[in-house]
Amino acid sequence: MLKLFRLLKPYTITIICIFVLILMQALSDLYLPTLMSDIVNRGIINGETSFIWSMGGVMLLVSIGGTIVAIFASFYASKVSSMFGKIVRKKVFTKVEGFSLQEFDQVGTASLITRTTNDINQVQQVLLMMLRMMVMAPMMCIGGLIMAFWKDSQLSLVLLVSIPVLVAAILLIIRKGMPFFKIMQKKLDRINLVLREGLTGIRVIRAFNRTGYEQKRFTDSNADLMNTAVKVNQIMAFMMPLMMLIMNLSTIGIVWFGSKRIDMGEMFVGDLMAFIQYAMQIMFSLVMMSMMIVMLPRAQVSATRINEVLDIEPTITERNTRSVNDNHLLGTVKFSNVSFTYPGAEKPAIANIDFECKPGEITAIIGGTGSGKSTIINLIERFFDCNEGSIEFSGVNVKDWSIEQLRSNISLVPQKTTIFSGTIAENIRQGKQDASDEEIREAATIAQAIGFVEKMEQGFDTILAQGGTNISGGQKQRLSIARALVRRPSLYLFDDSFSALDYKTDSTLRAALKEQVSDAAMIIVAQRISTVMNADQIIVLDEGELVGKGTHAQLLASSDVYREIVQSQLTEEESA
Repeated sequence: MLKLFRLLKPYTITIICIFVLILMQALSDLYLPTLMSDIVNRGIINGETSFIWSMGGVMLLVSIGGTIVAIFASFYASKVSSMFGKIVRKKVFTKVEGFSLQEFDQVGTASLITRTTNDINQVQQVLLMMLRMMVMAPMMCIGGLIMAFWKDSQLSLVLLVSIPVLVAAILLIIRKGMPFFKIMQKKLDRINLVLREGLTGIRVIRAFNRTGYEQKRFTDSNADLMNTAVKVNQIMAFMMPLMMLIMNLSTIGIVWFGSKRIDMGEMFVGDLMAFIQYAMQIMFSLVMMSMMIVMLPRAQVSATRINEVLDIEPTITERNTRSVNDNHLLGTVKFSNVSFTYPGAEKPAIANIDFECKPGEITAIIGGTGSGKSTIINLIERFFDCNEGSIEFSGVNVKDWSIEQLRSNISLVPQKTTIFSGTIAENIRQGKQDASDEEIREAATIAQAIGFVEKMEQGFDTILAQGGTNISGGQKQRLSIARALVRRPSLYLFDDSFSALDYKTDSTLRAALKEQVSDAAMIIVAQRISTVMNADQIIVLDEGELVGKGTHAQLLASSDVYREIVQSQLTEEESA
């Protein structure tokens, strides 16, 4: 937790000011019982009305002053803790944005959401309590003990008995409850995972009549979290009654022995009243510290989970970046003996892959499911780094590019289409922030999206729901293609991006692409033979290995795997 609190360094002066204000509040609270004692001992017993009024005025001023500094301390403590939460959330989000797909798989999306929200909230709440109580509670405890001994040292023996008993009870309860805090955060991860899957997969769930099953899954996770929370609360529920019992017994002891001392003339009534107040201040300061101690274990667990994210070193790192000086190579992709194995996998996803894609050429990649087609796309974009061999982009190893510069020269249309909430124009501008309306329209036209966009009442200003649930799969795919086209990069990557299009739209789109982006290199991953047969170069993959490379006609003559794929999709006349 201390590691996270270092982020508060810019607010050091503000924190010092908060502590000074709280110190002033504590001093005012400690001074009030003494003033009350003087009023009783001198003003009431001796009947000095003027003294009562003067000391009453002083008490009023001290109370008002204590209230004012308490308000300012609370305000600035809330402000600092809120800023701390904002800083940590930004730091975690920035860190996560730099993760490769491997780190996402390692932590899990649901867990990352919990850590960025619930865990940071836990630490933020503890910080707020610490700013309010870290000075106040010890000051009230130590100051109360000093003032109690000053009022009557013999009566203070009651406190020397009750305080250790109270501390021992608090520590015992906390020790019993601590193991459950870590379990609770993990169960929050689980419920977030179930909830996220249930919401994002609602169409599939309903289509297969699995609503009841998902409800049961959520109910089980929810009940599991509830049972753990109940166990924690049952343990912690003993704390307050036990503390109140000890405090009340201490008060009885103080009144009992104090009345005897008053009867013997060794103590004044006002001093007994002040002593009781100091005893309550000591006890309540211990209660405040116990509340902070109760929250600390859970916050410590949360802080550890946050630090785990911040301490992860991304596997995709930048070396000394180089610039591309030869414009003739811009967009060229070259694979040289590339092999890659996913973390934890038993065999390579691709092995010894060699091919080159040049500007103005279309390279198509085809193969069976799991043959490594999408892996090649992921390696070019540096979502993963190859284990063996090298990948060059524009004549420079992709590892020598800055990630930002590399990806700004590439447009990717992923296999799983992603549509963001917002207008159609805003979704296309994800590819190029400063794209003009003309550029957006042109990209939509090439992507064959202009037809359905113009039929919408709001046109490009039509609001799309999160995930694009208010448009069809084919429309989402065309908008995703338009997003890639508006960037005008030197390399286009289409990862099975035409699968939701009908054959006519697919053919028209590919013709428009070939005409409009003739100066850029293009790699198309596809399942349809009709999509790849006119490519300048076709790469055939089978179980991660390159088993064919050439044009459609060349592969028909030389590759058995390619011929089988063709025969499974086309008639003999079509394939020729």
